[in-house]
Amino acid sequence: MDYISTRDTAGTTYKFTDILLTGLSPDGGLFLPVEYPQLSPEQLDSWRTLLAERGYAALAAEVLKLFIDDIPHADIEAITARAYRTPVFNDAAIVPVTKLEDDLWLAHLSEGPTAAFKDMAMQLLGELFEYELGRRGRHLNILGATSGDTGSSAEYAMRGRDNIRVFMLTPAGRMTPFQQAQMFGLDDPNIFNIALDGVFDDCQDVVKAVNGDADFKAKYAIGAVNSINWARLLAQTVYYISTYLRVTESNSQKVSFSVPTGNFGDVCAGYITKRMGLPVDRLIVATNENDVLDEFFRTGQYRPRSAAETQATSSPSMDISKASNFERMMFDAVGRDAALTGELFGTKVNDGGFDAEDFGGADVLDRIRDAFGFCSSSSTHADRVATIREVHERSGVLIDPHTADGVHAARAVSGDVNTPIVVLETALPVKFAETIVEATGTQPEVPERFRGIMDQPRHVTELPNDADAVKAFIQDSIEGK
Repeated sequence: MDYISTRDTAGTTYKFTDILLTGLSPDGGLFLPVEYPQLSPEQLDSWRTLLAERGYAALAAEVLKLFIDDIPHADIEAITARAYRTPVFNDAAIVPVTKLEDDLWLAHLSEGPTAAFKDMAMQLLGELFEYELGRRGRHLNILGATSGDTGSSAEYAMRGRDNIRVFMLTPAGRMTPFQQAQMFGLDDPNIFNIALDGVFDDCQDVVKAVNGDADFKAKYAIGAVNSINWARLLAQTVYYISTYLRVTESNSQKVSFSVPTGNFGDVCAGYITKRMGLPVDRLIVATNENDVLDEFFRTGQYRPRSAAETQATSSPSMDISKASNFERMMFDAVGRDAALTGELFGTKVNDGGFDAEDFGGADVLDRIRDAFGFCSSSSTHADRVATIREVHERSGVLIDPHTADGVHAARAVSGDVNTPIVVLETALPVKFAETIVEATGTQPEVPERFRGIMDQPRHVTELPNDADAVKAFIQDSIEGK
């Protein structure tokens, strides 16, 4: 299995472990497999048995083997066994699935150490990084950006690991108190928290700017854990497959997924499984008031917002107006035309965005909606509060605001979807207590593993929205200045 960049017109190919440590392509593009492996009915049947008898880690190993040919299969099996186990995850199923109501299911992705779906990828990424760095005798300095959950998941996955440092950018004052406590409460010597004066998109732009400095990136071994790293998406494809196998009884059944998303990473993983042949019907993109993606799927216009236009909402992990992984899907939509993809995302996005006429018109947009299966919906704060309250009163299940966006979107499009819909849970409600109290009148339960987290001292450095300032901080931290 070889990989290519979405912007490389020369057709350069890479191996998995190379792109694992690189993250972003040198040309600014994102990595994708040269072709998607195809799942046969027989393979799905065998995986259905495998999941039932040997569990999630064994399934994950089989999925990864399809995409990785430069790590021995036995080592892949050992890596997934370490990543997906109890007590790292609270439930032996790793991703249990429950029914909310007729034809509406909930995939519980928040059983990991930070109670967020990002743990599903980060725990695997930590194992992969440590394995490959040890094999090569190298070190890695991870630079990431988070709007809430990626940062803590990455830090908990990487803390204490050999040959790894984490520098995580957060938008100052834009995360909930619980999210801040999870991250800033860590005092591990290889973890560095940076509160940037800006919004998440500013943090993401700084990460890309630092990665764009080839000399600095090479000198200080800069890597990525954001969903620009292909390994993140690969890890996420596994829970789409496991959820499908748990919800269905045979491969003749199709399932749709409603996915709360801002950066298009989570739903992009679902898109990849659909391209692999998993019987997925619709991929419902659920956004909040920052509805750049919803606008695109409705109108064909992709118009990233400025920092000033990006709203602070009660589902803050989705307060994103530049969806990085969107480039991967569009690369496929335009027939893997790297030159056009580079123009769209390297030039037009910086000039305000693009519309359907820039990428092939109605035919391409129809392909995205029909063959790729995308539809979308957006939610307001009032929608989230009402959904949390209604789900809790009807089923006794408490969901977080992002998951509420997913439930609201599923219901909004249900009239046009003829298959069961699985909503992908984003996080446990404890991370968003203020909204939960508004919706239900009671505080969400604090899991035992988080007792006292709000009382820990904070470890964070405030920096201006400036790539050079971030580079100077990284340099000083590494060199011990």
